[in-house]
Amino acid sequence: MSHVWDMSIPPATPRPRDRSGTETAIIEAARRLLLRDGWTALNVQALAAEAGVDRKLIYRYFTDLDGVVERLAGRPDIWLGQALAEQPPSTATTYRAFMRESVLAYLHVLRTQPLVLRMLAWEIAQDTPLLRRLEMARSRVMQDWMAARRPRIAIPSEGDVVALNVVVLAAVQHLALAADARRRFAGVDLDDQGWSRIEAAIDRLMQVWPD
Repeated sequence: MSHVWDMSIPPATPRPRDRSGTETAIIEAARRLLLRDGWTALNVQALAAEAGVDRKLIYRYFTDLDGVVERLAGRPDIWLGQALAEQPPSTATTYRAFMRESVLAYLHVLRTQPLVLRMLAWEIAQDTPLLRRLEMARSRVMQDWMAARRPRIAIPSEGDVVALNVVVLAAVQHLALAADARRRFAGVDLDDQGWSRIEAAIDRLMQVWPD
């Protein structure tokens, strides 16, 4: 039995891809993976499966996994900027009071922005050019926010206030990471009562800040 092929029928036209929609799906999949499983689960194969796309599209649209992460990190919901901007304006009249407000505001943002914590954990665990760029960009956001909040409060000239700020900000950052991972640190449960204790301790520490 012979088969006759009708060569006059044109080949099927490939269905056009919605590039914008596909990119969005990939970025959203990266966000879900980071929130659900952490940075160790984020790889091209897992990302393609989560987004429901061919892994080739990740390379085509983003070059590599770093391209996806960099695009994700540019979104307002992962950067501190939007969340910090929503904090009440400062009413402090001294530098000490200003730093107390700022540290507590930063702690509040960390506790309510889990995606920021996932990126912070990643930056601590690994050192790559991409993560360095993201860390620098996040630091600029924080510095700009603090500078905008204290237009009429000068930085004290006595004492190394920059080092003091770094120590306390690093401490609350680590506590937020610990709370996200295991809900406790050094025997202190990081529940509402525990956080009240932490805030009281911050107040006590702030007594060494110059006015």
